[in-house]
Amino acid sequence: MTILDKIIAHKAQEVAQSKEKVSVQELEKSGFFAKTNNSLKTSLLNPASSGIIAEFKRKSPSKGIINGNVTVEEVTAGYVKAGAACLSVLTDFEFFGGSSEDFLKARRTNPTIPMIRKDFMIDEYQIIEAKSLGADVILLIAANLTPQRIKDLGKLTKELGMETLLEIHDEEELNRSLNQYIDVVGVNNRNLKNFAEQNVNASLELAEKIPAECIKISESCISEAATIKLLKSVGYKGFLIGETFMKTENPAEALKNFIDEVSK
Repeated sequence: MTILDKIIAHKAQEVAQSKEKVSVQELEKSGFFAKTNNSLKTSLLNPASSGIIAEFKRKSPSKGIINGNVTVEEVTAGYVKAGAACLSVLTDFEFFGGSSEDFLKARRTNPTIPMIRKDFMIDEYQIIEAKSLGADVILLIAANLTPQRIKDLGKLTKELGMETLLEIHDEEELNRSLNQYIDVVGVNNRNLKNFAEQNVNASLELAEKIPAECIKISESCISEAATIKLLKSVGYKGFLIGETFMKTENPAEALKNFIDEVSK
């Protein structure tokens, strides 16, 4: 089994347990169900936007603990103040050390910025759960979903007033996964099956293959301002970065310095 296979197998058990604990009807009673969506598309298309999607990430399967000494409220508020265009918050506990409570804390602290629920979505229940947490954007990963599942989950996401970020890693995933419910296409530079790559080659290779009308972002393996400039030159509007900031003592300050460097 690949790392991704293990994650998805565990996620199926986790979702089944969540359904037993909290019903869809209970989720729909959340105050966030009436919240107006903060649009990632609008944020990324703003000429003044940094384009940085700053991620709160405690650990990963490949790196172990990245930062266990900071709070989600402190980091995400600092990210927003530093100029993040969007926040991404992990809610997977088993492999990434995140939680729904992390997301809620970040949402309450930062009510007006777009927020991505970063998790491995396999079931409609998770989409409704994300809405109940105040998510604006749902991540759908092509590597673990069939084209029909991507379409079904994307349709529900749209019906609930949120946006869908489709994550791909190669041309095959791109060609089989695009549909009318996708709002943003993200290229993950790291192969989720082995977490091996440490460069942005995937984003560069797919830049011209993603339809021009799609807003595209590059995810992972970005640590240098020069890389952002290169990716912008081939049409990328957004840049999801987690470890580069999270591995420092002050992630928000690291983001501020990074944005300043990109602006030079």
